[in-house]
Amino acid sequence: MPKINTYLNFDGKSEEAFNFYKSVFGGEFLMISRMSDMPGAEELADNEKNRLMHISLPIGKDDVLMASDIVPSMGHTLKIGNYSYISVFTENREEADRLFAGLSEGGTIEMALEDTFWGDYFGSFQDKYGINWMINYPQQPD
Repeated sequence: MPKINTYLNFDGKSEEAFNFYKSVFGGEFLMISRMSDMPGAEELADNEKNRLMHISLPIGKDDVLMASDIVPSMGHTLKIGNYSYISVFTENREEADRLFAGLSEGGTIEMALEDTFWGDYFGSFQDKYGINWMINYPQQPD
């Protein structure tokens, strides 16, 4: 079975966003590399050399959240939109509450974390970096 990891793009905010995500999820970065590390970096604008080429943070035991910054001088553009969500499934309500509170801080709540008609504890929001998240605790019937 293939493994799916979420990969995000930012406009110079990858490091800031991932330090925030690390503060919520914990763990250590698997890799951080900067645009200045790549061949031809001397051709980049000075304000682009410190941007991240790649960063990765393990989330739980099987998933890795990854990202990079766009490089405008190479023709990259970033469009923030509602075309994707990162869906996090927790092992209990307390973990759902903690992650929802931490990740939604400074963002916009779309649906408050609550018991839903389909039986799960669920909420969704856009974080302060424009990334859409869903937090879900799939409760078992008594």
